[in-house]
Amino acid sequence: MGYRVAVVGATGNVGREMFNILEEVKFPVDKMHAIASRKSIGVEVSFGNEILRCEDLEQFDFSKVDIVLMSAGGSISKAWGEKIGAAGPIVIDNSSHFRMDPDVPLVVPEVNPDAVNSIPKNIIANPNCSTAQLVVALKPLHDEAKIKRVVVSTYQSVSGAGKEGMDELWDQTKGIYVLGAPPPKKFTKQIAFNVIPHIDVFMDDGFTKEEWKMTAETQKILDPNIQLVATCVRVPVMVGHSEAVNVEFESPLDEDEAREILRDAEGIVVVDKREDGGYITPKEAQGEFPVYVSRIRKDPTVENGLAFWCVADNLRKGAALNAVQIAQLLHDKGLIKSKTPA
Repeated sequence: MGYRVAVVGATGNVGREMFNILEEVKFPVDKMHAIASRKSIGVEVSFGNEILRCEDLEQFDFSKVDIVLMSAGGSISKAWGEKIGAAGPIVIDNSSHFRMDPDVPLVVPEVNPDAVNSIPKNIIANPNCSTAQLVVALKPLHDEAKIKRVVVSTYQSVSGAGKEGMDELWDQTKGIYVLGAPPPKKFTKQIAFNVIPHIDVFMDDGFTKEEWKMTAETQKILDPNIQLVATCVRVPVMVGHSEAVNVEFESPLDEDEAREILRDAEGIVVVDKREDGGYITPKEAQGEFPVYVSRIRKDPTVENGLAFWCVADNLRKGAALNAVQIAQLLHDKGLIKSKTPA
């Protein structure tokens, strides 16, 4: 028995990737709907061998579907998320709007799968892409030695800013070799051949909202007692987020133990050879499902400290894949009530 599924934001990068992954993992779909804004009505998207025409968000009857994957931005989630949930389907929302709502579970299936056991609003939030890969790597280490503090610096690809961000990097890179780089529009400064220590808006304390998200979401998903400070940086990479992570533990944990723990953990691949090229970069992670961990080593500046390098395809693990994994988790737990006749 399959499910009736709707993807809201079907024409965006993440929406299209959701279709790809649902097909790739053979999620049991009986009927698929592509939902978008009025200006995209009739736009064609593909789901496996099927061509879908986008339907209007404002006119669609959500009571006839079982599960909705939303990736259309915070304003759409704010306006429609609770309405859709009230109509009956379980909503898996990829925006930041519901993440800190106490009645909405914030879920990474490898980390806190039991959080889906209670869904008061019929809504489950997907975390920020940089948070998702981080907590997958932190969870097995936290279970072993209890994390006190994390310092993380991110190197986030332009795909995290959507198609506009990817187009800007492409256009600026080409322009530099011809007539000069066009001025920035999506980003605050030139992104080609540059790095920008600024993602999302600045807050009163000097941190950006992206940095705040990493702290607040890690605490909600993993442990409210973990202290975390982040510096989030946009880099001229098309797809794939990287993170340099320093962790302080309550108990001793040496690098060899950590390496074995991570090798045995769900959703993680360790590539850690102390030689040229013995680590993973965003290029190798692109198109892949796992979170990759490399360069595991002792941090000698604290009593119980480790440092490591963490990489993942943000369009997959950080966004589309995590949403599909939540859907699969709901299926495995029998929490989706199918409207398809048996």
